[in-house]
Amino acid sequence: MRAPPWLDSGTLGRDLVLAGASLAGGLVLHALGWQPQVRPDANVPSALFLPPLVAVCVAVGLRRVAPRASLAVGTGALVVDTALGSSLGTVLVYTQVLYDACVYGPPRLWRWLLRITVALSLVGVVGGVLGYGQWRGAALGVLVVLAGLLPVLTGISVRQYRDQAAAERARAEQTARLVELDRRQAVSAERARMARELHDVVANHLSAVAIHATAVLSVPGLDRGQVESALRVIRESSVQGLAEMRQMIEVLREPGTSADPATPEVVTARLAEADGLVERVRAAGLTVRVRTDGTPGALPVGVDLAAYRIVQESLTNALKHGTGEAELTIAYRPAEVVLTVENPVRRGGAGLPGAGAGLIGMRERATLLAGRFTAGPHDGRWQVRAALPTGEGG
Repeated sequence: MRAPPWLDSGTLGRDLVLAGASLAGGLVLHALGWQPQVRPDANVPSALFLPPLVAVCVAVGLRRVAPRASLAVGTGALVVDTALGSSLGTVLVYTQVLYDACVYGPPRLWRWLLRITVALSLVGVVGGVLGYGQWRGAALGVLVVLAGLLPVLTGISVRQYRDQAAAERARAEQTARLVELDRRQAVSAERARMARELHDVVANHLSAVAIHATAVLSVPGLDRGQVESALRVIRESSVQGLAEMRQMIEVLREPGTSADPATPEVVTARLAEADGLVERVRAAGLTVRVRTDGTPGALPVGVDLAAYRIVQESLTNALKHGTGEAELTIAYRPAEVVLTVENPVRRGGAGLPGAGAGLIGMRERATLLAGRFTAGPHDGRWQVRAALPTGEGG
C-alpha cells in the first residue's frame, strides 16, 4: 500500500513525522528516568528537561525548510539541556540535527561544523585528562566524537554522495540531449537527402513530359508522326522516372522487405549511363554536344551518383530555360572528375517555372563530397561546373 503523498521523501510532512517520532522517543526516555546523565544540582526538576527536548525536536522539523534556523534552535536547546545536567534524549536528537545541517545546509555550514566538532573533540580529550588527572578522562572527548563529530562526518559523506549522484544525472541528461540532437540532425540530413533525390528523380523527367505535352497542345497542325514522336518521348521519360523512383524506394525499404524478385532490375544512376541520359534529352528537343577529356574510369559510388544527378539536373535546366542547345564536357583527371554544362539562356525568362531547388541540390551534392560547384553566367552563356574528388592521385 502506497503512503500518502504528503509523506513522500523530501516533503515537510515527512520531516514533521520524524520530529514527532523523535519527541516520542525522548518522552519515553524521560518517563523511564534515563534522561539525566549528569546532574550538577539534584534539586533540578525533571520537567525542566522537557522544553529543550521539544525545542530540539522542532529543529528536526525545520531541517529542510530552514537548515540554519534548525541548527541554531537545536544548539540552543542542547546548551540549555547541558546547563541543567544533560539528558540522553536531547543529545540523541541533536545528533540528527547535526546530520541534517550537513546534508541540507549550504556547503559553508558543514565546513564550519566539521572544524568546530573536531576542535571540541580535541578540547574534550585534553580537558578530560586534565580534569580527572588520568587518561580515563579522555572518554569525555570520545563522547564529543560520538555525539558531534560522527554525525557531521556521516552527513558530509551522504551529501557528497548525493551531489555526485546529481552531477552524474545531469551528465546523463546532457548526454541524452546530445544524442537526441544528433538523432534529429541525422533525421533532418536524411530528409534533405531524400528530398534531393526525389527532386532529381521526379522533377527532371516530369519537366521533359511537360515540355512535350505543352508542345503537342500549343502547336496546331501536327501530323500523326510528330504526335507519336512527342508521345514516345513522354512515355520514355515517364517509364525512366518510375524506374528510378522504384529503385530509390527499394533502397529505403527495410532489409527483408524487398519487392518481388521477378521485378526487372532498374538502371543504376551512374555517370557511365550519361549517354542514355543525353539521348533522352535530345529526344526531348535539346541539342547536346558531348566532349570527354581523359580516360573514363571507375568512380566511387557516391561520386558516380552525384555526377550523374548533376549532369541530369543541368541538362534539364538547359531544356527548360535554354534556347535548345547545350554543351556537356566530362573531364577525367587524376584526382577528380570535372563536369561542365553550358547553354545559351532564353531571353525574357520564358520557359517552365522552377523553384531553384535544382541548383541547391547540385551544390549540396558537391559540398558533401568536398568538391567545388559554381553556377552562373559565363561569357554570355549559363555555365554549371562541378569538380568532384575521386580520392585518387596526389
